[in-house]
Amino acid sequence: MASAELTPALIERLYPGYRIEPDGQRDLWEAVYPPDDMVYALSVPGLDLACDRRFMVDRPSELPAHLLQLGAGRRMLLHAMHSVVDWLAFAIWDDGVLVRSLSLSPGEGIMENIGAPLPFEESYWAGAHPVEPMPGWPAEGPYPLPFHPLDLGEEALRHLFGFVLEGRPEPNDVPAHQIGLPGFRVTDPTGAEQAQREASLQAARETMGQPRFFQYRDGRMVEVSLDDL
Repeated sequence: MASAELTPALIERLYPGYRIEPDGQRDLWEAVYPPDDMVYALSVPGLDLACDRRFMVDRPSELPAHLLQLGAGRRMLLHAMHSVVDWLAFAIWDDGVLVRSLSLSPGEGIMENIGAPLPFEESYWAGAHPVEPMPGWPAEGPYPLPFHPLDLGEEALRHLFGFVLEGRPEPNDVPAHQIGLPGFRVTDPTGAEQAQREASLQAARETMGQPRFFQYRDGRMVEVSLDDL
């Protein structure tokens, strides 16, 4: 199969029964967090890569079975972060067998921790990267985790995929801005996936507390009302 055919063929395998339409291109740095129903992917000999928010599951061990089957005889990696809730998840499967999975956030704690920590994790668990209080913000107690998930997430991204999204690039990092990924609009023709997504969003709106507003005054952040803004 020619290289130009490999990526569409990968999308067909990842999303059986879905409606698939080619839709533009983004570089790797931009493609890691696509909009709903968009997938950015690349398939070349020896490597399949797909960026899709559908893969952002709280517990990587619950990834759908058909995706794990695609990793038979190969190493498969998953990486997901969400800065709004300081959430990180990453996982490694060897020939379909889960060997390492970690998912955690300050709000939910450690949701999954399977397998031995990888070498790049060790200093984080040892307390070498504590979260320091932000100057000026009101004290709300110590950070509930021994490190910030997004800090470890960038380290995991570099060690597993060879590039970072934030922080200082290193000489051997993959030039993510220079790697183009074709885009595909991938939709559930029954509409069930879209309806479930909207229902989850509505449920989150209903349980969300009232917004809080802060301003920087006299060297510290103070909570204010909307009328004060």
